[in-house]
Amino acid sequence: MHPLQCILRVQRSLRWEPLTSVSWLLFKTCKAHSTLPSTACPSPGQQEDGVRKDFSSRLATGPTFQHFLRASAPQEKPSSPEAEDPPHYLTVDELLGRQRKVYLETYGCQMNVNDTEIAWSILQKSGYLRTSNLQEADVILLVTCSIREKAEQTIWNRLHQLKALKMKRSRSRVPLRIGILGCMAERLKEEILNREKMVDLLAGPDAYRDLPRLLAVAESGQQAANVLLSLEETYADVMPVQTSPSATSAFVSIMRGCDNMCSYCIVPFTRGRERSRPVASILEEVRKLSEQGLKEVTLLGQNVNSFRDNSEIQFNSAVSTNLSRGFTTNYKTKQGGLRFSHLLDQVSRVDPEMRIRFTSPHPKDFPDEVLQLIHERGNICKQIHLPAQSGSSRVLDAMRRGYSREAYVELVHHIRESIPGVSLSSDFIAGFCGETEEDHLQTVSLLREVQYNMGFLFAYSMRQKTRAYHRLKDDVPEEVKLRRLEELITVFREEASKANGTCVGGTQLVLVEGPSKRSATDLCGRNDGNLKVIFPDAEMEDAANPGLRVRAQPGDYVLVKVVLRVEPGASHMLGKCSATEPQPSPESHFFLKTTFTTFTGEGRGDAGPPECKRHLGQGYRLTLCSPLSSEAGLGEDVGARLLGVEMALVTEGFGAIG
Repeated sequence: MHPLQCILRVQRSLRWEPLTSVSWLLFKTCKAHSTLPSTACPSPGQQEDGVRKDFSSRLATGPTFQHFLRASAPQEKPSSPEAEDPPHYLTVDELLGRQRKVYLETYGCQMNVNDTEIAWSILQKSGYLRTSNLQEADVILLVTCSIREKAEQTIWNRLHQLKALKMKRSRSRVPLRIGILGCMAERLKEEILNREKMVDLLAGPDAYRDLPRLLAVAESGQQAANVLLSLEETYADVMPVQTSPSATSAFVSIMRGCDNMCSYCIVPFTRGRERSRPVASILEEVRKLSEQGLKEVTLLGQNVNSFRDNSEIQFNSAVSTNLSRGFTTNYKTKQGGLRFSHLLDQVSRVDPEMRIRFTSPHPKDFPDEVLQLIHERGNICKQIHLPAQSGSSRVLDAMRRGYSREAYVELVHHIRESIPGVSLSSDFIAGFCGETEEDHLQTVSLLREVQYNMGFLFAYSMRQKTRAYHRLKDDVPEEVKLRRLEELITVFREEASKANGTCVGGTQLVLVEGPSKRSATDLCGRNDGNLKVIFPDAEMEDAANPGLRVRAQPGDYVLVKVVLRVEPGASHMLGKCSATEPQPSPESHFFLKTTFTTFTGEGRGDAGPPECKRHLGQGYRLTLCSPLSSEAGLGEDVGARLLGVEMALVTEGFGAIG
């Protein structure tokens, strides 16, 4: 029998319909019979058994689904362009910046601030220069936000301004290139390229490594885009370049993406699924920041406290995940890996003098081990962001938040019992789909019940791709949303004023950030609860060097007494001592140089004032700069300075945004 006749008989016996299956069988059978005589052909039964066995064996040894997932996701590669071969259509020289100047503008959340530093780190290694002068820039990159329509409209308006700048560009200079980075590039890629022809490149949150190539393509006059989301990209090997050399604090991204899939949120669609950096790479970055003299680090992530490092096999055992009591997830509970409590513990040990914060968490991921660590570890700030979004259980269910009002309030009580004096902040959305007046009043009552220290309140803005966009109706009129938002803002400010008023008369440890924006004669800083404190930029005598006058500098810790709370909208100058308040004794206020040594807690500070003793327990060493310092057991004097001023606590600015 001819081989072709044999093939047709086998196909009929197996009843394989798809053309691809027939083609595969044709190829395999012809190959198998290419050396056989034309009259030799196995029986149909033998042929069927052979094909099935061959297919089964190849299926068992072939690629798995995970193989194709890995192949489709951009792999983490070295950020240096010399470390890999350039695309065949570009030369190595074309990938280099050749001293072209880049101007970066950042919009949106802290993650975008960190993304700006990552993008600049990659471009800097490719030979680009950074400029703060828009007029001299050769490349303008906007790091964008898509969380609300207002944020996107801001970018569209900015593009119109930049279009005029591009049109006026002198022909004697290299053409001006404009790029959109971040979430808006991911969400509106086609609209941006088609609507704004002057945009030369797009790079999504997971495509910053590709910026040198995208810019090289744009230089040829073509539009370039890479908005692919990754299952693996964390930029773990990219050390962000701090954009402010005088900064006292820095953001450290520990994970990217989100799996919560809240019905209103666009983040999972613009930043992809959750994936966490290896603990080792995070600790290395924090150590470098400590060596640079930074005094505060904020760990960043869309759902920062769901951190899970699965990079080390020995920690991937099937250990169940502990959630906050009464909370659930929208996804199958994950197991194994190094969790957030482990990371927080390790980061806080890098430098006991460095404050540690984290944002933005989800209320479901606050097991007892995290709360206990925050309470026990002195340099982990006693401040927790606890996004509620609504005070109505019905609305929370529509938002797919995974908890009820009752479970949330119980968590608040548990946090305050576990961490006395903790400062709480939250997010709220006014006018979500189907929200009734009764739902709104329940949110008002939650604000009054909890009394947050800080808050971020917004009117609901529906986003395409979200579950709410496909399944719910945006049926609350815009004027009703704005009215409800104003009511929430008013109540929030009233309650925050009461909560923050408890600080008046107490002593706060403040990290000096720099000059106050309100007055050239004042300095500002933040206390442990992240509240802004304004105080006079006054000269004082250095107790270690009589006659030497000094001033507080950014990065210094100042122990202060709060004498005035400033209400939102106050017009008087901040930071002035109250005329009715007696001046404090100089022994109760200390200005700490950044070179002080760590406090270990063994019998230290017994000779100091009460304020000194309280804050020593938080892990900061207040080194008394006096002849008695060594006798008091406070260790070597490293230049702490006495400070005898009082200051005001600012509540304005913690209120509504949006």
